[in-house]
Amino acid sequence: MPEGDSVYRLAERLRRSLDGRVLRTGRLNVASCATADLAGRAVVGHDTWGKHLLTRFDGGLTLHTHLRMDGQWSVVRAGRRLPSRLYPDVRVHLATVDGPTAYGLRLPVVDLVPTADERQVVGHLGPDPLRADFDAADAVRRLGSDPERPVKAALLDQRLIAGLGNLWANELCFLRGLYPWTPVDEVDLVALVRLAARALRVSATVPGQYQVTTGNHRRGESHWVTGRAHRPCLRCGTPVRVRAETTTERRTWWCPRCQPA
Repeated sequence: MPEGDSVYRLAERLRRSLDGRVLRTGRLNVASCATADLAGRAVVGHDTWGKHLLTRFDGGLTLHTHLRMDGQWSVVRAGRRLPSRLYPDVRVHLATVDGPTAYGLRLPVVDLVPTADERQVVGHLGPDPLRADFDAADAVRRLGSDPERPVKAALLDQRLIAGLGNLWANELCFLRGLYPWTPVDEVDLVALVRLAARALRVSATVPGQYQVTTGNHRRGESHWVTGRAHRPCLRCGTPVRVRAETTTERRTWWCPRCQPA
């Protein structure tokens, strides 16, 4: 599943392709927005909040989308088209006048709202480390609001801190030496939030560092524990463990020596 840094990078790509351009075609192929026509509107900007993407148009309209598990965006340059086999998957079609075309494919969330009412779709989210208005103290307060909650589950709750997905929750627990099921009241939340913010910002903004947590770009060695079940821990050599979470379909990886229960 894409995480906050993924969507942040996506927004950068869409800014370069669409911002400041007028739409020749602006169709939303979802039932709730079937009658909307964005043709003739200019794209005035892109913003993100956690894993949510906001595409703003002149006239005070915002397109809110979310990738979840399977969604993606594809941008083709002027004069090119998406392969015809993919057209049944197109949920958003934004073609600019004499410029690129962006296609939102298999997007499970597509909303068109007044820009003044964006809080209706993102107001439930916690502080986002990739936003200029990030409030670390508020993130710490929210994460600590349920003292008995396991730390990994708290990190994944977008209402507490926005943008961290399963990869970052696993890697942050390793980097802080935390057993993933440690109650949050036993965790130094200030240090954890500080590390989470720094890691997400580096991943989102530094070339070549996207979701590399070990500093090693070799295949299979870019993460400390994620995806490394039964392989030696890169720090101590102990086999990494994994547990599947049946309710969420997520997996938790941890090193039993570096992250003791």
